[in-house]
Amino acid sequence: MQSIHEMYQNKVTSIPAALSMIQSNDFIVTALGGSEPIALLKELHTIKENGIYGCHLTNCLPMANYEFIKNNEYKDHIFVNGWFYSPPLRNAHINGNASHVPQHLHLALTKRLFARDNRRLVLLATCSPMDRHGNLSLSLGCTYERDAIEEGAIVIVEINPNLPRTFGDTKVHISEIDAIVEVDYDIPALPETELKENDKKIGNFIAERIENGSTIQLGIGGIPNAVAEALKVKKQLGIHTEMFTDGMVDLIECGAVDNSKKTLYPHKAVATFALGTKKLYDFLDDNTSVIFKKGKWTNDPYVIGQNHKMASINTSIEVDLFGQCASESIGPIQFSGTGGQSDTAVGAQNCPEGKSFIALYSTAQVKDEEGKRITVSKIVPMLKQGSIVSLSRNDVDYVVTEHGVAWLRGRSIKERVERLIGIAHPDFRDGLRFNAKKNMLW
Repeated sequence: MQSIHEMYQNKVTSIPAALSMIQSNDFIVTALGGSEPIALLKELHTIKENGIYGCHLTNCLPMANYEFIKNNEYKDHIFVNGWFYSPPLRNAHINGNASHVPQHLHLALTKRLFARDNRRLVLLATCSPMDRHGNLSLSLGCTYERDAIEEGAIVIVEINPNLPRTFGDTKVHISEIDAIVEVDYDIPALPETELKENDKKIGNFIAERIENGSTIQLGIGGIPNAVAEALKVKKQLGIHTEMFTDGMVDLIECGAVDNSKKTLYPHKAVATFALGTKKLYDFLDDNTSVIFKKGKWTNDPYVIGQNHKMASINTSIEVDLFGQCASESIGPIQFSGTGGQSDTAVGAQNCPEGKSFIALYSTAQVKDEEGKRITVSKIVPMLKQGSIVSLSRNDVDYVVTEHGVAWLRGRSIKERVERLIGIAHPDFRDGLRFNAKKNMLW
């Protein structure tokens, strides 16, 4: 019988050899965000030279503009189906070599979807180095990666010593891996952003409504970062989140988060993936107080609703006077994805003392038909034609702008109109009232 070290060495190979394992019509799944195997993906387009065609590739939040994404020369060989767009996928969509997959995160890549069209399943992922027991870690997330392994995928991984070793459903044994490419590069990181005044106002409005002992879910960006900053004065907070962020590290280190009141996994922070700066990655390394669980569990609204005083904070692009939230598209143009917004918003409200917040600036700068920059309201009478409703009016709770908070849960259309106009920018309130009356929104 081979030792674990012999097994490891027998699986180490080159990038071309690893990619030669891909066959025509394969269903290729790539790890999410910062877990992407960058070296493999930089060369993935070369499978065309092996005569490979008809592969479908599913990814989420790609961090780089790989050749197979940006060049539609490869779309007949590798067609991309992304369920959360980042800039590379937005550009690829315009070029016609990518399509969006509408999806709630907790239902992403379920057993039925892994078996799509009877295609052979291939997982391209990253792992931190093997320990003395033959275990590796999927490191920055296991949203669907661990599920793919359990569904019998051909598993090709990069081993990168710069990846943090994390715990939970991230564990992979060397026997489960088919090919290893050893790499050494810095992990993709997000730049630190300076908080704007409107971020701080929104962050304070939300933090005022989150009680000590609450369990929180936050996303990424100026507004969630401002919420985290404002929560530093709280006590005994817990974390049950889709995405683990730098702001959460700050909350733990300042003592605001101790996870002591949590119903599920008390004294541990729970997430399904992480993305941020090197500070975040260093914090996660060998940190047993943070555990990563599969996305189908962390984002299950039933699970989320079991947490103590669950508070969910998400952002939106546009909200209409009914309370419908268009959070992933600008009109019909896909911008990001549903991700876990509906999961966490509904889950928080399943909790008896839970709260769900949708935050956005009251205005935005856009270009008109002549290319001039104009200011528009993000609280609108009706969503733009073709807009995707990420969170229905039935599922909205609190909506927050820099002008205040509108609590919509259980409120009539007439009440919603009044409250949403009250948090719109003052310059647009008369116009909103006119349109509400014109369209009989009462």
